[in-house]
Amino acid sequence: MTLMTEIRSPWPAPRPLPDALPPVPAFEPELLPEAIQSYVLDVSQRMQSPPDYAAVVAVCALSAMLGRKALIRPKQHDDWTVTPTAWGALIGGPSTMKSPNLAEMLKPVHAIEAGAAVEWGERIKLHKAEAEAAEIAASLAKSAAKKLMQDGRKEEAIMYLAASEEVGQAPALPRIIVNDASVEALGERLQENPNGLLLVRDELSGWISTMMQEDRQSERAFFLEAFNGNASFTYDRIGRGTVRIEHCTLSVVGGIQPSKIAPLVRGAVRGTADDGLIQRLQLAVWPDPVRSWRWIDRAPDPRARARYFDAFERLHAMEMPAGEDGPPCLRFTPEAQAMFVEWMEELQIEARGDDMPEAMQSHLLKMPKTVAGLALLFELLEGGTDAVGEIATGRALGWADYLRGHADRLYSAATHGSIDAARLILKRKAKLPNPLKAREIQRKGWAGLSAPEEVASALEVLVDYGHLMELEVEPTVIGGRPTKAYRWLEEVGNDGQMA
Repeated sequence: MTLMTEIRSPWPAPRPLPDALPPVPAFEPELLPEAIQSYVLDVSQRMQSPPDYAAVVAVCALSAMLGRKALIRPKQHDDWTVTPTAWGALIGGPSTMKSPNLAEMLKPVHAIEAGAAVEWGERIKLHKAEAEAAEIAASLAKSAAKKLMQDGRKEEAIMYLAASEEVGQAPALPRIIVNDASVEALGERLQENPNGLLLVRDELSGWISTMMQEDRQSERAFFLEAFNGNASFTYDRIGRGTVRIEHCTLSVVGGIQPSKIAPLVRGAVRGTADDGLIQRLQLAVWPDPVRSWRWIDRAPDPRARARYFDAFERLHAMEMPAGEDGPPCLRFTPEAQAMFVEWMEELQIEARGDDMPEAMQSHLLKMPKTVAGLALLFELLEGGTDAVGEIATGRALGWADYLRGHADRLYSAATHGSIDAARLILKRKAKLPNPLKAREIQRKGWAGLSAPEEVASALEVLVDYGHLMELEVEPTVIGGRPTKAYRWLEEVGNDGQMA
């Protein structure tokens, strides 16, 4: 006899499953500066993908290119300083062209890295020659000092040796993009590249899942600091010594499937994994897929492509006079400041309301940093250098409205992410045993229910909406661990147990 015990009580009355995800605003080309707008549209049209993807990759990559070359102080007198890092996520199914958009929009960054690598190679050759010359000079100095010592001229020998020149460390390879580095290795790359880096992951779910694990708390803390872009971080490792990074500055971009992000968002919403990691994906976009398709075969727009590449080159080469305590800090013009203050007041009132879920509240309260950073980026892309004006600020506030709609869809994934799969289970209920286990659904191979995490998410939705009761199956006399089973609510007795 196997005992199954209810582990969730009282059970909610069954409720209809929602019809669909919340709608999201369409991406408007006017949200982008003219320097990059035309190429974003050109790429998305040729790939027949939502322009949201190309736009977010471009913004995240340009933010990383800007790094700490210029900062923004969103208040006129306060020293609150924002480093324009950007964390973006391209959310969509496996055939929505996320990876091709990543590859295409990052080409300017790879080109800049390739050019830097050539220059680095020449510097390495020179450093090697200098090191060999220094080694010869040191050998000659030792010989001369030995003769001086033999003549009893010790002080002269010491001075002779002390005058020998030492060659410094070999120049580090300049980097902008990192893909799969440990925290220790990433820290060393940041130490070598103090302007900051861009973490690119074709599939973000593995990185996020790793960061959400309990035994990765120290690594998670590192990345949480890197989002802010202005905090120092020091760690000690055996064999590596002490590594101190003056400013952890990291932008992030990558793709992720809805089925993979749903359980991560659910953890944030339910408070089981809510330290703000998900909320830092401020540029998370989940556009509707492009349903129509036609044959398109044309070359990239040469003028649009040239302007896009030039935007990266200009930020890469940009040198602005440093301020008293570091990089130059721009502020808003009076007109732009009024726009930002009005938006901030509305945001704060909404975010601090009693009806706002905590996860969404945390997300919205991180948005001022994102909006200020975007305004700075857009101003510099349009050639501004003194203050952030109305046009750049208006674009950034347009992004705020646009991203808010996508945030609503993102956090609805806590309940909506597996709605279609849950609806399919309900539809084919007669083909399943009762009680049932997750693996019995997975074996069916139904669309959207082939992976364990997809089945688990769908079952959680059915439990949340009161269609299933979760049971704990006690171990048999042979042993083992307790497992989960599910029983349809309308067939459960009052005692919550069955033999």
